[in-house]
Amino acid sequence: MARKSKSLPRVLVVDDEVDLADLLELTLLKMGLDVVKANGVQVAKGLLDSQRFDLCLSDMRMQDGEGLELVQHIQARKLDVPIAILTAYGSTNNAIAALKAGAFDYLAKPVALEQLRTLVKSALKLDAPEPAVSLPSGDNPLLGQSPAMLYVQGLIEKLARNQAPVYITGESGSGKERAARLIHAKSSRSEQPFVAVNCGAIPETLMESEFFGYRKGAFTGANEDRAGFFQAAHGGTLFLDEVADLPLAMQVKLLRAIQERKVRQVGGVAEVDVDVRIISATHQNLAKCVEAGKFRQDLYYRLNVIELKMPPLREMGDDILLIARAVLAKLAQRHNMDAPQLQPDALQALRRYDFPGNVRELENLLERALALSDGEHITAEDLHLSDPVATEAAAQAADLGETYPLQDYLDRVEKAALLAALAKTNFNRTQAAKLLGITFRSMRYRLDRLGIAQECDE
Repeated sequence: MARKSKSLPRVLVVDDEVDLADLLELTLLKMGLDVVKANGVQVAKGLLDSQRFDLCLSDMRMQDGEGLELVQHIQARKLDVPIAILTAYGSTNNAIAALKAGAFDYLAKPVALEQLRTLVKSALKLDAPEPAVSLPSGDNPLLGQSPAMLYVQGLIEKLARNQAPVYITGESGSGKERAARLIHAKSSRSEQPFVAVNCGAIPETLMESEFFGYRKGAFTGANEDRAGFFQAAHGGTLFLDEVADLPLAMQVKLLRAIQERKVRQVGGVAEVDVDVRIISATHQNLAKCVEAGKFRQDLYYRLNVIELKMPPLREMGDDILLIARAVLAKLAQRHNMDAPQLQPDALQALRRYDFPGNVRELENLLERALALSDGEHITAEDLHLSDPVATEAAAQAADLGETYPLQDYLDRVEKAALLAALAKTNFNRTQAAKLLGITFRSMRYRLDRLGIAQECDE
């Protein structure tokens, strides 16, 4: 029998399998919760409309309907009730459909009680007063009042309310990681780790041990046990940046870890439960990668439950000036100085510039301008939007009349483009690779091949 107490969080359990409903009720009662059971979809709808609940747990398939109907019912009536769906083992499509419809999370049957407890604890935090969002040092909130940015800000608020995997798209430098951090900071996982992984910067031979960890003696140099990214992010969020760069062999292992919510360390025998929310991002077109056979379709659908597209800076109108002033103030504070004023010609130059590197390029541009300015004003001349190295690259690319061999010509153009990107990013190879739209490994190879690796900061 359900316990009755107005002071306890109330959970509605919806299942027409008596044994499973009783098991869920017993587990929840032991957690100190008030439990109400419904043996079908129609009864559950009536209870949701007439009573207050803090959480709903529902089976996916019942004799009089599907749990998906309850998700839609809650969304249509704007009820403030997170709902989690219980799906048959391996029914990934059902889970994805529920998450897209607005479910908080899902559990595969047979239900692992530890995973159930973790889910319930995470869901019930949603009704607590929202804490002030505190982002890591150096990370600004997403600024802007343009229609594109207002849409992004609104979607982030919604995404923070559930556990659905999020796939963030957008050009290099458009703020994909910043958006991921903001989703995490506004979510019920905010007090747990946020682990960001650049998938393109990990050597293929080390990927499995980096993601899943390893046991002492698993391979040469494994002198002690070490946790991987999944274990480090347990309870929090794992952000997979440049996920399109994952090799196919690693994609298979990643898919299994996401679906089973378990990982096995390299050299280990037992699997370990992991509770992480996956947010992924790439500047590439992942759907085209699937068509080309470079990315698994099943993993694509598992990651791309809800898509968040970050707008390029050039489409944000006067937001460019708002962001520029905010970035400049942050840079000045870092250097213990008053922020210089952006002069009218500088504002006009910023507004006209195309920003192929988006916000990251704007930040690097303003940091350089701050160093070159008189400390009180920043002019268009200080911005150096016509970078000498970039101009050289453009001139070489346009000069098709040279008579030197084709490969030499292509190498010179490539070298100039690499140097231009490095100059814009203060010789940060990772950022330069993103600016150019290539992987970190490709960047490293090209620098070595062209003999300019020594010009980069290690």
